[in-house]
Amino acid sequence: MTDRPKNEPVDWHALSTDEALERLESHADGIGSTEAKCRLDEYGPNQLEQAAARPWWKRLLDQFNNILMLILIVAAVASQFLGHSLDAAVILAVVVIIALIGFFQEGKAERALDSIRTMLSPKATVLRDGKRATLDAKALVPGDIVLIESGARVPADLRLIKSQRLRTQEAPLTGESEPVEKSTDAVDKDAALAERSAMAHAGTLVVQGNARGLVVETGGSTQIGRISEMLQGVEKLKTPLLAQLDRAGNVLAAFIVGLATFSAAFGIFVHGKAASEMFMAAVALAVAAIPQGLPAIVTIGLAIGVQAMAHRNAIIRRLPAVETLGSISTIFTDKTGTLTRNEMTARAIRLEAREVRLSGVGFSPEGSLHEACEEAEGEAEHEAREEKGDALDLAEYPDLERLLVAGVLCNEAELSREDDHWHIEGDPTEGALVVAAAKAGLEASTLRDSHRCLDTLPFESEYRYMATLHEVDGETRVLVKGAPDRLLEMCDRVRRNGEEVALDTEAWEAHIKELSARGLRVLAIAEKSAGKGQQLDRDDVEQGLVLLGMTGLLDPPREAAIEAVKQCLDAGIRPVMITGDHPETARAIAEKLGFSHTEKALTGRDIEDMSDEELQACVRDVDVFARAAPEHKLRLVKAMQAQGGICAMTGDGVNDGPALKRADVGVAMGIQGTEAAKEAAEMVLADDNFATIEKAIEEGRKVYDNIRKTITFLLPTNGAESLAVLLAMLGGMTLPITGLQILWVNMVTAVTLGMALVFESPEADLMQRKPRAPDAPLLNLFMLWRVIFVSVVLVAAVSGIFFWILDQGGSLELARAGAVNMLVMGEIAYLLNSRFLVGRSLSRLGLFGSRPVLIAIGLVVLIQLAWTYLPFTQALFEAEGLGLLHWGLILGAGLGLFLAVELEKWLLRRFHLVADERAASNASAEHQQA
Repeated sequence: MTDRPKNEPVDWHALSTDEALERLESHADGIGSTEAKCRLDEYGPNQLEQAAARPWWKRLLDQFNNILMLILIVAAVASQFLGHSLDAAVILAVVVIIALIGFFQEGKAERALDSIRTMLSPKATVLRDGKRATLDAKALVPGDIVLIESGARVPADLRLIKSQRLRTQEAPLTGESEPVEKSTDAVDKDAALAERSAMAHAGTLVVQGNARGLVVETGGSTQIGRISEMLQGVEKLKTPLLAQLDRAGNVLAAFIVGLATFSAAFGIFVHGKAASEMFMAAVALAVAAIPQGLPAIVTIGLAIGVQAMAHRNAIIRRLPAVETLGSISTIFTDKTGTLTRNEMTARAIRLEAREVRLSGVGFSPEGSLHEACEEAEGEAEHEAREEKGDALDLAEYPDLERLLVAGVLCNEAELSREDDHWHIEGDPTEGALVVAAAKAGLEASTLRDSHRCLDTLPFESEYRYMATLHEVDGETRVLVKGAPDRLLEMCDRVRRNGEEVALDTEAWEAHIKELSARGLRVLAIAEKSAGKGQQLDRDDVEQGLVLLGMTGLLDPPREAAIEAVKQCLDAGIRPVMITGDHPETARAIAEKLGFSHTEKALTGRDIEDMSDEELQACVRDVDVFARAAPEHKLRLVKAMQAQGGICAMTGDGVNDGPALKRADVGVAMGIQGTEAAKEAAEMVLADDNFATIEKAIEEGRKVYDNIRKTITFLLPTNGAESLAVLLAMLGGMTLPITGLQILWVNMVTAVTLGMALVFESPEADLMQRKPRAPDAPLLNLFMLWRVIFVSVVLVAAVSGIFFWILDQGGSLELARAGAVNMLVMGEIAYLLNSRFLVGRSLSRLGLFGSRPVLIAIGLVVLIQLAWTYLPFTQALFEAEGLGLLHWGLILGAGLGLFLAVELEKWLLRRFHLVADERAASNASAEHQQA
């Protein structure tokens, strides 16, 4: 066998059958068993490599791989060593709770590779030693001859050497929804994957015919195998929120350790405090500064987003994808079935004397036929005619009726209805002709019953037409439909107003070009008379035909997708189409949908010819990419990410797996999608609708907004606690609040109150803002100022209550109980402020407009009263019950904090000092123009 590096690709589709057989030292009867065994040792089994799954214990340990978690663990161990068992136990309990939340929310391990492996056929019919045998597909080797037939799954990549009307469903690899005609003829070396008609690829399904193929690639060298390898090599990027939290955690950890160490040393050497006392004070400072409730709040907020999206037909498979959706700036989307209905529809009929337009879309036979203007009629004029009801009467248009009848008779598709849903049994293109006739009042079953079919020549790719012989109106007639350029070669006349006239080939070629420019797939229909008793013969069929006309077919855009594209553009989100379709068709569909840059469409071959730098520049200005292979989609995603873009990628096939995995949010089709695509994606669309993506992005933005509000609410609590402990340590005074009490506030009250904010309704301008920059800080200057401002006001109130009770002769336990309750009351007041970061909360809507907020406040008040007055909690947390005067001062201070923040908001609004916070709402138009 000709030597070649094992991983070096060969253009088998460009080799003739004899060249392919010679290269693999094989022949039409296959190879021998001995040779097959040697090749199996050389190439390995025909199966895909399996990556080891991550064990559960490793996933659990990974939850502790966080510097803030490590600080808490060290604090707990040190507390136990110093004899503070209760503090150690509570700190460890908090650590375990946080770890378990992360462990369970991480969910199931990746199964994308497993689902791809199931696409390889388990059995194969092969010729070995000249005899037919059935083997395990994994035993196939290059050089084997495999037999495939309708209903079988192709077990390896085959170079076809014999083919009889073979058609395969290659949607999982190419994205094309229609079956592909196959032949044994070699094709151009640079042909796209969807155009390699001489190949049958592993994992694809045979839907018609049979063939004999030479095994040229097995296992990891097949097209599916290469996709599998790309999946293993694709690096999954971390979501913006998680990346920001990690960065913030590292900075916060360094700050906490440094500050705690300095404060402890200051207390020991300046104030002469005991080392053990200062260490416990440092632990209290660390516990105060770490927002323990934040992971739980973020997780709960994302989980609520998951539930809300599920109600909108968007199923989230990985929790962080909810947040990432809110920052999407580019959506790479498939065309067929996502932006379009995946229901081929006849939109125009070109006759010699006129053009006819058809209303209605999809397989539903609702609609009518209208004559177009002499000049090209636009969609608006066409819709106006439909509204007027100016439908054609077939009795006045015999040429049109003749074409429609021929389109139904030279046809094998059936239109049926189930549960108020129309669908086509058979080829969707043929189905479109049946639906077009039904709109004109011609029923397919009636026509076929009254016009007996005498003979059929099925469609074959090498001939590019289908022909039938029928009894029509008392005569025997040959009916033909097929590719327009092919039928023009076979016709010499055309029907015009009931008569046959000479065919003007140049004029019809112009018609074809004009229909194609509108994004229509063109199908020609012709006829000729035949003698009685005649049988169909290709030599006779291919000459002397009379052209009846041409039909322009379109897979129509979804109405909801057109509106969704508009809303995406308003929100600064750019849709980009990546499809296996022809460039002109894809460009025309993109223009109908309202895409921004539809001046040109690039192909996969264009992408191959570009460097990474050229592609990065190009992807900013082109919205349509056609004839794209898996590696092209992956490169496009990487090119956009290299410029800082946050990308969503839609897909339904195995070929989309690498790009789905690499994208910031992979979006798989729930109806048409393969299991491999679903497992590689973060989100699955239950309705395969682009509009659902737009709704999910809106929900993602709301989730991020609410999480951001929650973070802004939580951090001042930690800031006030830290400041109170720090000031006490630096001043050599008694701590106003202990580490155990701080943990109580953080894990019980803060989480309960903070969780109420994740239920907030979206703000009115949410989808008029441009996407946030992926490197934008979680807390901008405005929000950082708010955290510092509220922290200072809150620590002043907490310290004031603490020292006032001590001055009045109260015990340390009573003073600390007052400080804890002041902290909680301050949080309640600030929760109402936080519902609107800039807007006014001192209103009926601000105070009483959120049921979750009111419930949370009521719950916290009850819990805090129990904490204050139950003997058990008093003993556990070293606290005493407060009196009415104490509560009066605490409530007054809480009201003062609320009014102080409202005054700060008013000043910010009054002097327009928060432009960065609301600039997004006014920037989408500028972003779109740019």
